[in-house]
Order: sequence, then C-alpha cells, then structure tokens
Amino acid sequence: MQGGLIMPGFELMGPEELKEVMEVMETGVLMRYGFDSERRGVFKVRQFEEEFARYCGAGYALGVTSGSSALKIALTALDVGPGDEVLVPAFTFLATWEAVLEVGAIPVMTDIDETLNMDPADMERKMSPYTKAVVPVHMCGSGARIDKILETARRHNLLVLEDNAQGCGGSFSGKKLGTFGDMGIFSFDYYKTMTTGEGGMVITNSETLYHRSDEYHDHGHDHNPKVSRAMEGRSILGFNYRMNELQGAIGLAQLRKVDAMIAEQKKNKAAIKGMLSSAKGVTFRELVDPQGDTATFLAFNLPDEGTAEKFQQALAAGGVDTVCYKRNAWHYLPNWEHFLSQSTANSKKFPFSSPMNGRTVRYDRQDIPQAEDLLGRTLVMGINIRMPQERLAAIRQAIEKAADVL
Repeated sequence: MQGGLIMPGFELMGPEELKEVMEVMETGVLMRYGFDSERRGVFKVRQFEEEFARYCGAGYALGVTSGSSALKIALTALDVGPGDEVLVPAFTFLATWEAVLEVGAIPVMTDIDETLNMDPADMERKMSPYTKAVVPVHMCGSGARIDKILETARRHNLLVLEDNAQGCGGSFSGKKLGTFGDMGIFSFDYYKTMTTGEGGMVITNSETLYHRSDEYHDHGHDHNPKVSRAMEGRSILGFNYRMNELQGAIGLAQLRKVDAMIAEQKKNKAAIKGMLSSAKGVTFRELVDPQGDTATFLAFNLPDEGTAEKFQQALAAGGVDTVCYKRNAWHYLPNWEHFLSQSTANSKKFPFSSPMNGRTVRYDRQDIPQAEDLLGRTLVMGINIRMPQERLAAIRQAIEKAADVL
C-alpha cells in the first residue's frame, strides 16, 4: 500500500460522538463564534480547546480547520516570513514544507536518524545566518530527539515549532509531545489517531503567541467578549481558519477515548513486533521513549532495499499492507516533483524567487544519506485499534511465509 496508512480514529465512532454532535444540532448554531443566546451554553470548540490543553499540559489551545492550517497559523504567530529559513526534515508529510512556503519563508532540508525523525546533528550542520526556526516532526507516532533538538535550538536562538500531526497522545519523559517547543500543532483528519474528519489544534504556553494565533485564524478579530462580534478592535490582518462546532463536538468525544485507543494499539503492536522478531535480519526503528510511543505504526528495518522490497511483496501476497516511504509521493521530499521544480501556487515561484532570500538552498538526495539508506530498507505497518485474533493470526501466517525470502 504505497499511498499511505490509515490511522485508527475512525474505528471508534459511536454514540459518544453522536451525543456531542446532537447537542450542537439542537441549538442550530454550527459556527464557533457569536449567537451566544441561541446556543444555550453549548460551546463545543471552546470546551474541546480547554480539555485538549489540560490533556497536553499546555497553557493554551486553539482549534482550527486542519493540521496544515495549524502549521501556517503557528509560523505566522512566530513571525516567520520572507527572508527567513526554516529547518524541516526530509521525511514528513508535505504540509510541513507547504506551510513554510505559505508564510514566505524558505524550508531547508535536514536528514533523519534511526528514530526516522530529524537528526539533531544534521540540523546544526544545516543552519545558516538566515535560519529563524526549526520544525521537528514526530513522524509515525513516535517522538524525535526533542531534548537534543531543543537544546541546540536554544543555543542558536531558534524558534521551535513541533509538528505532532501524527503523534497525538505521545510523550517523551512523561511530557506530552507538542509541549516542548514554543508552539506545537496537531491534525485531526480522517487518518489520524483521533479524528474530527478534518481539523487541527495549535498549542502553546505563551499568552502572546496564543493571542496572535487566535486573532490570525479569524480575520484579525481580537475576540473581546465585551464587544459584539465584528465590532472589536484588530491589530493584525488574518484569514479564516476557524474550527466549527460539529468538529469540536466530535473532538471532545474522541479526546476522551484517545488513551484507551493508544493502549489497544500498544497491545496489538507488541504482538506483531513479537511475530517479526523471529524473522532473520529484521530490526526495529529506534524509539527515544518506548513508553511515550503512540503505537499507531510499527516500523521495521531489513538489511537492504532489495530485501525490503521482496519482504514487502511477500507480505502483500498474504494480505498485509506496508509502506516503503522512500517510494512514497506524499512523505519524502526527493519525490515531490512539483516542489523540486519550485512550482508554487503563483507563476512567479514566490518565495523561491524572492530577492529577500539570503542564499540559494539546494535539495539533493546526497545531502540526506541517512534518509536515503533508512527509508529504502524500512517498512511501516499501520496498527489498528480493533485487531481480532483472526486478523492477528493472518498477519502471523503472512510474516512466517514472507520470512522465506530472507
């Protein structure tokens, strides 16, 4: 399955989500702001933000339309823009890179390490006088070396925005991912651990960054509760990235299940990992904190690319899908032909063509040797919440048969 792997939030849609949604429908108010008397005390997005902030241990949370918009909002709040460079790993969903370009900055490619996340050593090598921020991505449900990344960033006075779109509920040393940097973002689309169909969240402990995000995501409104909507003051221009009440309602129900989801994933992942452990030559992705892994994915390594491809084909024949991200068109920068040709959304190829850029940045496979090696011989399997014994038995049979190619 080369297109990507489905994460499990959709598996547990049930009466809890329906109850929260019906409370919104009974008011008839689907917009997050205004109509206070008509909504009869039902403010689902506000409640979702409050509960999500408590869950993460963050000071502030802001519900938005998607994880992609969350990235753009956070970068805007951090005042990243034209003339700035932002360090981004070569292995991530392309929205991380798109958001940097959307604010007019230039993304700089960094390598990954055995965690499949940003390599802190390469991050430091790729810095320049124009580097303003770094975006570590906690890919496939497990944390980057966020302690080392944060230490290096602080030493060089860089802002840190954690992209935790795929790792909701994950942690490092007991602290939730997304809360280490200046800001963190989450995605709740249909492929994520918990889902609202579409939607995302921005979190921060900075009141200033929260208010900048809050205003920007709603056309610059400062949301002064003492003044009627659209008549408040504004300090900045903004746009519309508001989460709606139906998304907030679903998010509330899903959030209350997320720890149980992760617990089931961990149980299923451990079972499948045990099956793979007996296969000759199979090793596993390095986890910086196994306890903090969300277990949404199981990533395992083969000795070389050729063996990985044969093993993948053998698993597929047994009904078990995996992804080799080196061949994936959504998550690995060297495969993004539109990006490499600088085909941005405007004919002037801004911001690549901006005279404010301090230097020409290159995107060459030889600059990410670890990603080229690791992603070519790594297979990734999605872990569902509901995996009955019959399914686990089928996976075991497929693994045992595939092991013949090793």
